[in-house]
Amino acid sequence: MIELLTVISLTVVVAIVPGPDFAVVLRNALIGGRLAGIMTALGIALALGVHVTYALAGIGLIVSQSILLFNALKLIGAAYLVFLGVTMYRTASKEMPADGALSGMSPFRALRWGFFTNVTNPKATMFALSVFLQVTSPATPLWTQIGYGVIMAGGVFLWFVLVTFFFTLPAVRLKFMHAKLWMERSFGILLTLFGIGIAVSTNSSRP
Repeated sequence: MIELLTVISLTVVVAIVPGPDFAVVLRNALIGGRLAGIMTALGIALALGVHVTYALAGIGLIVSQSILLFNALKLIGAAYLVFLGVTMYRTASKEMPADGALSGMSPFRALRWGFFTNVTNPKATMFALSVFLQVTSPATPLWTQIGYGVIMAGGVFLWFVLVTFFFTLPAVRLKFMHAKLWMERSFGILLTLFGIGIAVSTNSSRP
């Protein structure tokens, strides 16, 4: 029971702390619509499933013991966030349809954005490692650990669905869409700064 409560508590805390995953969901929901936001949330949850899978497979232990490997993963994630941020900033000036739906934001594209944002997100990596290397133990049954992974991914998905529904309410979305150029560029800058911050912290932590 203590393990379960700890997993739930960690999931809540990690989900609500703003990061690149939050920025991408919010951006896609506001510009692409509710379905785009939900599919982005699904992509983020599926990516967390990837982190959970390698943690269960024992790869997480290897990563946690290898500073070079862990830093390499962080740098890959940082590079992707910078790329995503620059792309957002550069496309911010493009015209959008009157209803605010972003041209070309298909459900699959939204899912892909969410997946690749979180699969390279160091916060998600550290989250999975923290749970399976500290909360669980070798005595924890496999099915129990899988259940924890489902709770983690499901909790993150639920949180971002709630975020999507709130920010796609007509009144809320209308206020944001009046400042769509500013919003796109702000999200682009935010993701770029996330990436640069991760890269800097990675370099400073090297032996």
